[in-house]
Amino acid sequence: MTNSVHPHGRHRAPLPPVQVPAAGPPPPRTHHHPTPHRPAPQAATAPPVPSGHRAARRAAKPGKQRDAFFDNAKYLAIVLVAMAHAWEPLTDHSRAAEALYMTVYTFHMPAFIVISGYFSRSFDMRPDRLRRLVTGVAVPYVVFEVAYTLFKRWADDDPGQPISLLDPWYLTWFLVALFVWRLTVPLWKIARWPLPLALAIAMLAVISPDIGDDLDLQRVLQFLPFFVLGLCMRPEHFQLVRRREVRILSVPVFAAAVLLAYWAAPRMTSVWFYRRDSAQELGVPWWVGIVMTLALFGCSVVLTACFFAWVPRRKMWFTILGAGTLYGYLLHGFLAKGSRFWGWFEEYEWLHEPLGEIFVTMVAATVVTLLCTPPVQRMFRFAMEPKMEWAFKRDAAELARERARAT
Repeated sequence: MTNSVHPHGRHRAPLPPVQVPAAGPPPPRTHHHPTPHRPAPQAATAPPVPSGHRAARRAAKPGKQRDAFFDNAKYLAIVLVAMAHAWEPLTDHSRAAEALYMTVYTFHMPAFIVISGYFSRSFDMRPDRLRRLVTGVAVPYVVFEVAYTLFKRWADDDPGQPISLLDPWYLTWFLVALFVWRLTVPLWKIARWPLPLALAIAMLAVISPDIGDDLDLQRVLQFLPFFVLGLCMRPEHFQLVRRREVRILSVPVFAAAVLLAYWAAPRMTSVWFYRRDSAQELGVPWWVGIVMTLALFGCSVVLTACFFAWVPRRKMWFTILGAGTLYGYLLHGFLAKGSRFWGWFEEYEWLHEPLGEIFVTMVAATVVTLLCTPPVQRMFRFAMEPKMEWAFKRDAAELARERARAT
């Protein structure tokens, strides 16, 4: 094998005669020797960008687009949460309100938890993701647990209400649950049957009254199957429930659910839907807790699928609010609890009439919508999404990635 140019006076080897290829597929290419400094062929793309303009080119690239379907689903789910909280004081005087309350409570938090599980699929113990877990979940829990306690002391005239981070009050249980669930994601990824295992844990929890109230573990464990279900779901599963025939079928299913809830309202306590107590604490045999866990899980999955079937796929006026649902969730609790502390539902009896119930529903939907808007997000971002760069040391792998992106 000879090079094209040699020192010491050697001459270049003669080139082979030019041959005209015959018709048909080209013959295999014969490699005599590598050709130095021959650039690889380039696809028909934009010309190379000078180093001084690389940052501008990177900035011009579109960022990762949010899926309008999931933002719509999160917003609608949080509206249902606020409406159900507004209906709760009405359930003692209205069987219809109780039926709607039980129906919505069957699926509104499960739907929210399934979405949370779906978007936790990529969670691992990478430092940047652990930092986001701390700043986006643990810190808001501490802030709002303290804020709710101080609010109760003032609004309910209860100066003895203690501040306890081990006993979540009102809505903060979801932050504790989300923190625990996300930490367990790597374990569910290696489990062979994650959903049956999660259901078994939920059934063991509902028959274990000694779990106690610390960190609201009953709710953490009893709602766990919905988070694991979200982890197991794939985009094609959401496409399946958004088919036209599923939307049509969901209408009679929802109607049947409301009728069943109307029948069950005077016969069944709605405490089952909170999933915060064991069967023994509710005064029923242990095996009833297992049956109710499986029955409620099945009903919740069916109604959640029906809910997803009617969530709009395209961008709507409220799509942008889907990014602020945690703001609406935590902030509306002050009004929901304040209305009880200040006795609004007892003072204004017309709220228990049909027009009053409609008014309460509209007020709840409007308030939580406003609390999800970008101005409110900017106002409370210091508590909900603090950066806290001072609290964490820089990870070597992250620094290497930043240097690679900068070159």
